Amino acid sequence: MGEVAASEERKQSLVFAINGERFQLSDSDVDPSITLLDFLRSRTPFKSVKLGCGEGGCGACIVLLSKYDPVLDQVKDSSVSSCLTLVCSLNGCSITTAEGVGNSKDGFHPIQERFVGFHASQCGFCTPGMCVSVFSALVNAEKTNRPEPRPGFSKLTVTEAEKAIAGNLCRCTGYRPIADACKSFAADVDMEDLGYNSFWKKGETDEEKMSRLPAYNPHSSNLKFPEFLKKEIKAGADLASKGYHWYSPSSIEKLQSILLKNEADHGTSMKIVVGNTGAGYYKELQHYDTYIDLKHIPDLSVIVKDQTGIEMGAAVTISKAIEVLKDASDFPLESKTVFEKIADHMEKIASGFVRNSGSVGGNLMMAQRKQFPSDIATILLPVDAIVNIMIGQKLEKLTLEEFLGRPPLDSRAILLSIKIPSCELTEDISTETDTKLLFETYRAAPRPLGNALPYLNAAFLAEVSFSRNSTGASLNTCRLSFGAYASKHPIRARNVEEFLIGKVLSVGLLYEAIKLLETTVIPKDGISHSAYKSSLAVGFLFEFLSPLVNTPDQISGGLCNGDNSSILRDYNSKIKDNNDKLNGTKFPTLLSSSKQNIQSGDDYPPVGQPVNKVGAAIQASGEAVFVDDIPAPGNCLYGAFVYSTEPLARVKSITFKSRSPPVGFNALISVKDIPGKNLGSTSVFGEEPLYADEFAQFAGDRIAFVVADTQKHADLAANLAVVDYDKENLNPPILSVEEAVERGSFLPLPPFVLPQQVGDFSKGMAEADRQILSAEIKLGSQYYFYMETQTALAMPDEDNSMVVYSSNQCPQIAQETIAQCLGLPVSNVRVITRRLGGGFGGKSIRAVSVATACAVAAYKLQRPVRMYVNRKTDMIMAGGRHPMKITYSVGFKESGKITALKLDILIDSGAFPDVSIIIPGGIIGSLKKYDWGALNFDIKVCKTNRPSRSAMRGPGEVQASFIAEAIIEHVASTLSVEVDTVRSINLHTYNSLGFFFKSAAGEPLEYTLPAIWDQLATSSSFHQRTEMIQEFNRSNKWRKRGISRVPIIQEVTVRPTPAKVSILSDGSIVVEVGGVDMGQGLWTKVKQVAAYGLGLIKPGGTEELLEKVRVIQSDTLSLIQGGFTGGSTTSESSCEAVRLCCNVLVERLTALKEKLMEEMGTLEWEALILQAYQISVNLSTNSLFIPDSTSVHYLNYGAAVSEVEVNLLTGETTILRSDIIYDCGQSLNPAVDLGQIEGAYVQGIGFFMFEEYPTDSNGLVTANGTWSYKIPTLDTIPKQFNVEILNSGHHQKRVLSSKASGEPPLTLAVSVHCATRAAILEARKQLGSWNGIDDPNSTAFQLEVPAVMPVVKERCGLDSVQKFLRWTMGTK
Repeated sequence: MGEVAASEERKQSLVFAINGERFQLSDSDVDPSITLLDFLRSRTPFKSVKLGCGEGGCGACIVLLSKYDPVLDQVKDSSVSSCLTLVCSLNGCSITTAEGVGNSKDGFHPIQERFVGFHASQCGFCTPGMCVSVFSALVNAEKTNRPEPRPGFSKLTVTEAEKAIAGNLCRCTGYRPIADACKSFAADVDMEDLGYNSFWKKGETDEEKMSRLPAYNPHSSNLKFPEFLKKEIKAGADLASKGYHWYSPSSIEKLQSILLKNEADHGTSMKIVVGNTGAGYYKELQHYDTYIDLKHIPDLSVIVKDQTGIEMGAAVTISKAIEVLKDASDFPLESKTVFEKIADHMEKIASGFVRNSGSVGGNLMMAQRKQFPSDIATILLPVDAIVNIMIGQKLEKLTLEEFLGRPPLDSRAILLSIKIPSCELTEDISTETDTKLLFETYRAAPRPLGNALPYLNAAFLAEVSFSRNSTGASLNTCRLSFGAYASKHPIRARNVEEFLIGKVLSVGLLYEAIKLLETTVIPKDGISHSAYKSSLAVGFLFEFLSPLVNTPDQISGGLCNGDNSSILRDYNSKIKDNNDKLNGTKFPTLLSSSKQNIQSGDDYPPVGQPVNKVGAAIQASGEAVFVDDIPAPGNCLYGAFVYSTEPLARVKSITFKSRSPPVGFNALISVKDIPGKNLGSTSVFGEEPLYADEFAQFAGDRIAFVVADTQKHADLAANLAVVDYDKENLNPPILSVEEAVERGSFLPLPPFVLPQQVGDFSKGMAEADRQILSAEIKLGSQYYFYMETQTALAMPDEDNSMVVYSSNQCPQIAQETIAQCLGLPVSNVRVITRRLGGGFGGKSIRAVSVATACAVAAYKLQRPVRMYVNRKTDMIMAGGRHPMKITYSVGFKESGKITALKLDILIDSGAFPDVSIIIPGGIIGSLKKYDWGALNFDIKVCKTNRPSRSAMRGPGEVQASFIAEAIIEHVASTLSVEVDTVRSINLHTYNSLGFFFKSAAGEPLEYTLPAIWDQLATSSSFHQRTEMIQEFNRSNKWRKRGISRVPIIQEVTVRPTPAKVSILSDGSIVVEVGGVDMGQGLWTKVKQVAAYGLGLIKPGGTEELLEKVRVIQSDTLSLIQGGFTGGSTTSESSCEAVRLCCNVLVERLTALKEKLMEEMGTLEWEALILQAYQISVNLSTNSLFIPDSTSVHYLNYGAAVSEVEVNLLTGETTILRSDIIYDCGQSLNPAVDLGQIEGAYVQGIGFFMFEEYPTDSNGLVTANGTWSYKIPTLDTIPKQFNVEILNSGHHQKRVLSSKASGEPPLTLAVSVHCATRAAILEARKQLGSWNGIDDPNSTAFQLEVPAVMPVVKERCGLDSVQKFLRWTMGTK
């Protein structure tokens, strides 16, 4: 840590740098609880750091933290979460944000330029954090002593590049292009592995490709540690402000004196700080009087290595601990192996940017005090780690087991150090035996690379002897630890250890040990997936011991080979083989080479070309302005919702927990403060109140709005609100669709939204050879997880008007709602929307109430009011995708041809209509992708006391894709035929397509699905891989693979959309459209079409015009009738509206152009426009594109093949490969459409495989943050991800022959779920053979959505290990 200053030199102010700029804060300037994120966003111009979660779980707020060590004259650079880093801890540090990496003024960094060129930014909210993550990796790679790379590359490896962003979340792109942008810097990258980009064309050499990439020179980096900081005293700051104290003691003695003083002050509230990462898990709803930063105590950061082991101070970061443990070359092989495996496991804790600041000691103290499910505690338990603690003046040395087993230590207790002892073999007593020390750690978690708490973790240490004269290994010592399964702390399974020690391992012994273990690892009652967690413990012990049993080939299912005498010698390689094949290798390259087969169009240049996304560069630098980035107006206030925690209750009153008003509190706004109508949203679909009037209708219902002087204070005040409820004389709430049916609680469906029945169901059933009657499916919800949560800023304006900046897909609906709520004419309300940090339907109707709440508060208080909804509140109130219950009856021939399908569907709409009445149409439209013969349905939209469900990307269609495939799978299972055969036989002919879809079917040539289906089978080698998978499954007991091919047909609707195009005097062009850009590339396509449309008059063509076009924000008073952005077609509708405007302008300019050309011979665009201005040609026009009746509806086609591998011991599903062919017509921009296809598909993987959105018994959402809600990450997407965009020729009725790409590809992700089911089917057949019976139920099972690890493991058999061992013993 360098020299620590004497107490008289302690700093009374705080000095640090941000992007090279000096910041000095005195005591009165800073609140010790303020985070770096809050400081950057509220007190500096640097807004690139975004609040995505506030938990260290998303990476949107990452900065580079640099510290100078004067002793070594070195700078240490690490990425950290600014949302967890406290400003007071930054004395002497330098901070670099994305703006500091590169920007529009000083020049963009190659990272940012490559993100642009690889099309790796869509909404752009996560992009600055991604860029800083990669920048940090580059900076640290250059410090290594690796050989100098070839010019243009860095010392980074591909694996490091991928790991650098493994903890960053993105909801838009699907990650593949982000990974490519990062890997382009890696010295060991194969240029062929880098995907579609705007830098090079197919067929160019590696040298040509490299020359086209933005040049990277590590020596010209902007990163220079400021000289003025090197002169600062390197001690921490001691600050006192407004009754708060921040101490940075420089020794244990000074720490003790501070603790004594605090005790003398009668134990004022105190927080011990190192990295503050614990605040991400244990949300702090209180202020502390005293903060003590331990980082400046040398004894707590010391690392001592000697022959007895490695001792680390408790303040050593997890990242530093990993580095130290990996550098254990001076230790004997046994110890070195143990240390390295502990380090490998630690790399799966949280994310790199959390490990860089979180300390080993802090992690263990959370485990001790708060029962945190610590990996570190579990993996250090079997190696007999020692801890040193200080309580008051007393020092104690304890084993880790004793430390964890004590009652929770109070705040006076300080963990000083942790020692990991060396591991030694006991003396070999006999020359007849070989002895070896074995150590392994295990972890089952939703994400392989970390950033997810484990379901269960374990670590095993054993000394094994093998007699040369017999065939068996025996355990001399054995230590087995298990944790994270909702026990108070990790435990040693001592009864199992004692049972195993001294015995020769055999199948029978292993079986008895496992039976004993089942009685030991017992999760407490009431926790989710408890049986699964017990099953994991069994699986881990089996995986550890099975290679030692004397028939390893039989036990391990061919994972381990070799004769018995080599068991000990080859154990490590066998274990590695097991790990590689069961869990994936330790940090493999995450993604292999993927192919993007794309054709650019040149009929309407620059339309059809892969133009880079508008604004991508400023998104990467963090200069793109989102709503919450708009500087706060003077006198601005901040709001937070108070919501109901009861599903149906009378609201009597609202008070606060504290007697005095909360800090910063200004006002409490409720229904009585609304000047007009109590309206949170209004649309053709129905209305929703802004605030509960007398009754709260559901858990999460808005009751009131707290207004305070900062967002933090507003959130704290909302948490302190106490609502007094009364349930007397109220009916019980309706919390399920079944209860809604019982009580007749339905939303009326207007006839125009009801889909039509198809064919004669009774006749179809009569024609069937077989029938399945009244089978059931249940589907849950999904949360949007837009990276930017709901946000708005409302400002009172002159003449009794209101200006509202809103992150909103429906500015027009927000405008109309606010006007009614305030009792104003619509002309007095202006809603402005520039860009969204993701929407996915969640910012259509759901965003309106947020904008309206801010407007009502601003109107009442006559001050600006803004709100950025915290992630927890957003998740509780969002509603999300519609849950539903489906009952179906289906008739079919022996051939697999389905003749009739009947569905009874109950949709949970929640408490208010939102858009629920359109969901039946979405479901049936997507279900019609197969020829069912006859399709009959009864759909009821159930009104329940749950949050109102809203549109979510592919509303109804995603659920329908699963329903359709579940029925097909059920039919195939009943007939015992290949499911792909049943799919193929039920694909539409053109005639049946017309029967089901009527006029939307289009012309015969437009029906491309049969060609796609066959082409995909060839390009993906579907049939050959199916045979290879069968062979794989025969050869592997504990891993099974599955493959699936699925089609989609999805009908979309084109809606009326406005546009306005104006040509300014210098020839530049400004465009407004009704559609909002939320990452889908709408502005980019619009810009291309404007350049094409006006290029028809421009001398010399269209390319130069592209740079002259500027698309500006949506403004409801500038361009009316904007409607809503959604349904996949807003981009093309906006483009057509722009083209209509351009046609008018071209017509106005044609005569003048011809006249000037005659006079001058040549004519520049600027001269033409200048002349037009001089003679008063009207160069501004607007239009409203209204599709004609023949082009309102059309069909989209595509297909996907996915292959997965399931680990039967853990239930982990790895997506090995996905191949997609999607028909985009003639793509308006293939780069944008590729991003839409990949991003939608990965979001679909989230719904089908990962994202659980549970509630408690009151319907209150319990998965309310990144700790509990898991969207896909880089390590969970397909390892190989191949996409072909089919250019299907000319479609006269489409906009420039294009088709939609935003939502339909999402439904293709059901192929992953179907492939998982196929793999599980193989596991169940194997399980049946071990049971010794041919169980017909083994093939008839339903795989729930999402197919998370516990679900998959349960379907594979929670007791599969036990059954296998019994079978093995029975066949010996």
